[in-house]
Amino acid sequence: MPSSLWIQKARVIDPAAKRDAVGDVFIKDGVFVASLSAADKKRAKKIDGRGLVACPGLVDIHVHFREPGQTHKETIESGSRAGAAGGFTTVVCMPNTAPVADTAGTIQLIKDSIARTACIKVLPTGCITVGMKGEALAPIGSLKRAGVVAITDDGDCVQSNELMRRALEYARMFDLPVMDHCQDHSMTQGAVMNEGAMSTRLGLRGWPHAAEDLIVSRNVILSTYTGAHVHLQHISSRNSIEIIRRAKSRGIRVTAEATPHHIALTEGSLATYDTNFKMNPPLRTEEDRMAIIDGLRDGTLDILATDHAPHTDYEKDKEFDFAPNGILGLETALPVCLDILVRRSRFKLATVIDLMTRKPANLMKLNAGTLAAGAPADLCLFDPAEIWTYDAKAGFSKSSNSPWHGQKLTGRVKTTVVDGRVVFDRGRIVGR
Repeated sequence: MPSSLWIQKARVIDPAAKRDAVGDVFIKDGVFVASLSAADKKRAKKIDGRGLVACPGLVDIHVHFREPGQTHKETIESGSRAGAAGGFTTVVCMPNTAPVADTAGTIQLIKDSIARTACIKVLPTGCITVGMKGEALAPIGSLKRAGVVAITDDGDCVQSNELMRRALEYARMFDLPVMDHCQDHSMTQGAVMNEGAMSTRLGLRGWPHAAEDLIVSRNVILSTYTGAHVHLQHISSRNSIEIIRRAKSRGIRVTAEATPHHIALTEGSLATYDTNFKMNPPLRTEEDRMAIIDGLRDGTLDILATDHAPHTDYEKDKEFDFAPNGILGLETALPVCLDILVRRSRFKLATVIDLMTRKPANLMKLNAGTLAAGAPADLCLFDPAEIWTYDAKAGFSKSSNSPWHGQKLTGRVKTTVVDGRVVFDRGRIVGR
């Protein structure tokens, strides 16, 4: 493969440099460069970027790749391929595997599989508590030395305020963000969808906003008390957004994310009991959906993240109460966000790209999210106007649980580059 790559005449958007103009992007020996020599230009692989957008590779700090232990749903290899197809070059994996990632040994096992099989950059997180049981702290220092970029118990939110306080104190010492799935379990036993008129009509147990709002408030208080960075995952409640907005106005070290599905869908999607719309936190009301979009607009919510959560068909093909929560997200994130935020909500394209590149990279202190000379040559090239039909069963994930299966989407990734190497091009994975 040529050591040089030349993307020609694309619309180049690099929020880190405030660049948004038609131009060229040059890559040599795995990093971006300001230009290529005449000799290098002759040897370079050339990509016609006319009509396309070239931006930093997308960064997703919330995915589930299920390895080890649940590889019937997804593997690091298949998940990374789905990421590449969606334009993602860096993803951060959650630790709710089997066994859970609460020891240095399990982290090393995951890193070994990443080195062997991943076609994009996959970074591990470690657990806050042993076994994700919320009873005793995991060895946070050992996890840090093993290479985790954050700690989280993800779907098993730590219920003990005292234990969470201690976790934040240790995390601050080790300069690790704590990522928290905000859910008061005492309020959600048996709950499967948003609490309200729709849940009553469908005869399903409701999940109140307060279950999220209480833990968001708890985390704001503990961040104030400890000075630690708490990242609030997949915020869905308009009340939580207001709590976060007030906390940020006081300089509290909290950040927060929104998902493509929570900005695009509401509880009304559950009217047919389709389990591909069942997720945690649940889809909420139109008022919540608009509040999330407003939170992204004014910076209350810092980033977009997919919460890519693969499940097999036979797991999802159950009565609504018994089907697992979660949907795929990597291959559809970009077109869904372009539709909801750019076309419908009048966000600037550069703003949406910023929410999916520079901002998540900076939040996790990753060397990513920019086209600057000398930076790792991670790039996404996409057609913002191409209309295509998403077939989840023909996608790169091992699972197909997507609410967008069979739907027409606008905006499609054409080429994904990692460290100067083309890993996805025109619908296929290129090498490894």
